[in-house]
Amino acid sequence: MQRRRVLRAGAAACALSAVGSLRAETGFDVQPWPANKAAPQPWRSDASGQSWALADLRGRAVLINFWASWCEPCRQEMPSLQRLAASRAQELKVLAVNFKDAPSSAEQFMAQTGLQLPVLRDGDGALARQWGVRVFPSTVLIDAEGVVRSTVRGAIDWMGPTAQQLIQPLLKRAPAGAAPGLAP
Repeated sequence: MQRRRVLRAGAAACALSAVGSLRAETGFDVQPWPANKAAPQPWRSDASGQSWALADLRGRAVLINFWASWCEPCRQEMPSLQRLAASRAQELKVLAVNFKDAPSSAEQFMAQTGLQLPVLRDGDGALARQWGVRVFPSTVLIDAEGVVRSTVRGAIDWMGPTAQQLIQPLLKRAPAGAAPGLAP
């Protein structure tokens, strides 16, 4: 009986250790959006001058990715985010928010990574503060009804199976007449 308890305790310790090392290997975690917190407003224009507002994007899921040119995980993540945006353009919009970079640094990053996403500048960090972003990269996940669902903190392969499990529920629209939940 004592031996079984020791073995169970050892197995539990190994399982917890495996989960901890998985988190360390993946480099990201997912934080649910607080149920009573509305999406921050207002929005900004991108580098081409186009204005963006969440209300205008209803009907499509939205990913808002906060990045900086000095952030190596941002550099690693951006190609998969770009591929995701291209592969799901009809049902998903990806907006890239540049955090406090000089315009020349942001432009250099965009050229080096081939970034074709709409890029909104957050020169003073106000947008990141409004969205509660303190880790880079961070990506806010918003469903097709305009409801903020969660934030992914850290880099993720946006074309991989884990990201697809996060994205798929965002794409589903509520039945007509259903309450949309907390929308911005």
